[in-house]
Amino acid sequence: MPASSAPKSFPKTFSVKSFGCQMNVYDGERMAELLGAQGMTAVSGGEDADLVVLNTCHIRERATEKVYSDIGRLRREDGTAPLIAVAGCVAQAEGEEIMARAPSVKVVVGPQSYHHLPDMVARAAAGGRATETDMPAQAKFAALPKRRKSGPSAFLTVQEGCDKFCTYCVVPYTRGAEISRPFNDLVEEARLLVAGGAREITLLGQNVNAWTSEDDKGRTIGLDGLIRALAADPDLSRIRYTTSHPNDMTEGLIAAHGEIDKLMPFLHLPVQAGSDRVLAAMNRSHTVSSYLSLLDRIRAVRPDIAISGDFIVGFPGETPSEFNETVKLVEAVGYAQAFSFKYSPRPGTPAATMADHVPAVEMDERLQRLQAALQRSSLAFNQASIGRRCTVLVERRGKLPGQWLGKSPWLQSVHFIGDFAIGDLVDVELIEAGPNSLSGRVLQTPVE
Repeated sequence: MPASSAPKSFPKTFSVKSFGCQMNVYDGERMAELLGAQGMTAVSGGEDADLVVLNTCHIRERATEKVYSDIGRLRREDGTAPLIAVAGCVAQAEGEEIMARAPSVKVVVGPQSYHHLPDMVARAAAGGRATETDMPAQAKFAALPKRRKSGPSAFLTVQEGCDKFCTYCVVPYTRGAEISRPFNDLVEEARLLVAGGAREITLLGQNVNAWTSEDDKGRTIGLDGLIRALAADPDLSRIRYTTSHPNDMTEGLIAAHGEIDKLMPFLHLPVQAGSDRVLAAMNRSHTVSSYLSLLDRIRAVRPDIAISGDFIVGFPGETPSEFNETVKLVEAVGYAQAFSFKYSPRPGTPAATMADHVPAVEMDERLQRLQAALQRSSLAFNQASIGRRCTVLVERRGKLPGQWLGKSPWLQSVHFIGDFAIGDLVDVELIEAGPNSLSGRVLQTPVE
């Protein structure tokens, strides 16, 4: 008889492999908590687990085909395979197609339905298959277990979905409309994260600065109000948030960067392109001028803030001169770090049907030029940091004896030598800089 491709009983061990954005990392952590609550044990090396959850991302190029490649690699030498579940945005977009093309996949679950994962796994372990891609976002969070142990830096999803409908983006179709989680739920989850060991919390959302809710007194507040409430916890040392849309940067949120010490001086604010015509074709609803003006207002209240961004090169119809405008924007802003990608069409998005697609060779050349400009910008920002005294949150051991790695307030990777532990806050002077990290010297007196 042929070897079975799935366990015949409920899985005892599992592995969750998350790809893509921080929101997927958060979702992967919550799925692991759900499975752990069923008595399952997490293992590293998913090939040896009874259940493997592939938590997918649909943003990158050829995301769907990479999922099938990952599925194929899970088959063992003896012909068996773990019970395979595909979750995340590719599952949402390709649910029935995945089931048809990959018989070894027993569970397909979208990002708003993964609270049903244990029941779906039980059905699959009994010999069936299960697909669920509904979008009752709030029901998901209410069904998840309470947070327990966390690392020194933890993610907290506060907002999901997107109403912006950028012409290149699948998020409105895979994550749904913008929704904000209730204020009290977030304050409680943050409290549990801090109690579990978190010194820093990063608030997550597709458009995180679109978050809005009523506080415990019934007042309507925005993200700045939530940040102020979380900052009141004496055991929480740092707060960050990502990803922001330029159109949702309110005056209150800008002011918070100058008023709340626990809000770190780092802002990920994607612009995507440096040409107004391309921005309009992307449906970004901001211009280069409005973006630069916004950065001026933010820097006026927090002059040392580090700016990060996203860029797409080779959007349909982008001319060489329009691409050059993007390079000029990078040089004008002085990004501390940024992500850059070649445009790739996503089925169902308006841009996929646009004419004048840029040839692949030209996109490759533009991406190399842009990344070189971004690397120069990152190196310049880091070099300008030499001599700064700051506090670093220790995240892990380094490669050298006694070496530790952590993040500066500006989200720079800093390595230093000393006798510390993960989660410590260490005062250092930044003494040497490269494009991707800095060296620090531990200070004997605290940073003021």
